[in-house]
Amino acid sequence: MLPAAHARRVPVNQIREITQAAWATPHSIVLSIGEPGFPVARHVLEASMAALDRDETNYTPNAGIAPLREAFAARFLEHNGVAVDPSQVYVTAGAQQGLHLAMSTLLGPGDEVLIPNPGYPTYPMTAGLVHAVAVPYPLLPDNGFQPRIEDLEALVTPRTRMLVLNSPSNPLGAVFDADLTRALVDLARRQDLWILSDECYEAFTFDVGHVSPARFDAGGPGAPAEAGSPRVFTSLTLSKTYGLTGLRIGALVTPPGMEPLLNNIMEATVSCVSAPSQYGALAALSGPQDYVTDALAHYRKNRDAATAVLRKLNIPYLPAQGAFYLWADVSHASGGDVRAWVASLLETRGVALAPGTAFGSGGEGWVRIALCTDTDALVEGLSRLPHRKSS
Repeated sequence: MLPAAHARRVPVNQIREITQAAWATPHSIVLSIGEPGFPVARHVLEASMAALDRDETNYTPNAGIAPLREAFAARFLEHNGVAVDPSQVYVTAGAQQGLHLAMSTLLGPGDEVLIPNPGYPTYPMTAGLVHAVAVPYPLLPDNGFQPRIEDLEALVTPRTRMLVLNSPSNPLGAVFDADLTRALVDLARRQDLWILSDECYEAFTFDVGHVSPARFDAGGPGAPAEAGSPRVFTSLTLSKTYGLTGLRIGALVTPPGMEPLLNNIMEATVSCVSAPSQYGALAALSGPQDYVTDALAHYRKNRDAATAVLRKLNIPYLPAQGAFYLWADVSHASGGDVRAWVASLLETRGVALAPGTAFGSGGEGWVRIALCTDTDALVEGLSRLPHRKSS
């Protein structure tokens, strides 16, 4: 017998494909995965260890421990200017579980969800697992890889139920300004769509501010008087902000009144998040923020160092305003198959980059460069890329 058809249709994650190959290649320079390289702050580790010492290893409430939900709500108010009740905060096993929780709650079989192209690869993967249909919307170079309202409007059908937004963007490093964010929320309100806003990189922007769609949702400070009912779900994570990728801690900020339904769905999936991880997350949110400040400075330094190398090699790139990625055009070398080209680059030059096609058809000819490694390794790796001749 075969596994279910929808499971067989889940595509290979090309980021993992090239990264695992790089890990198996001695002395390779891995610029393909977004893994923060700093040690976790000591007070976070001690909080998790103290929870173990207290034998805090039992179930927690489905939605998470109350102090952590309160801390997420406080951060949301501080960073986004949006007041949410802790009952609207659902602690998840990382942002990815938050995405799955939202989609499995809001989408039914055959429902359509608009996802960015290029965009993070688990958006269509997750949609497929809940039997929904992912419909890519184009992010184009001539518009700075920003969404256009008219493109989105043209894709809406009677089956469209959700719009996925991601700013700061993985893989692009693009950031939505307030006017565009407001227009996107207005579009969702006009077309009666849910918004799932992936804000994994909200702590890392360069010279611009992060603007959450929740600001313009019903009840938000920027919402019109006739905003109607809230429609924005916000997926957050501590994986990137505090380097806690292995603790698997995130949060889904929901409209009011969703907790009973989400409790049932959480019980049917993972019941609750690990208690020691939750206490570590509480320490991260409520303790010193030096990790975040230092990480942002390092990513800015790496962005500037990387762009200097790309300019020297005459390789076009999208100036990164946020996250810790750089989106570069290698079409002069990739020959129309960037997935094969990055494999060849690893084999011949010992450098791993994420192929743009990992993020959708709009990524052909492009690569994503992770800026979270050692600066010297980053510069050395990019210096091995082929020079682009002037046209």
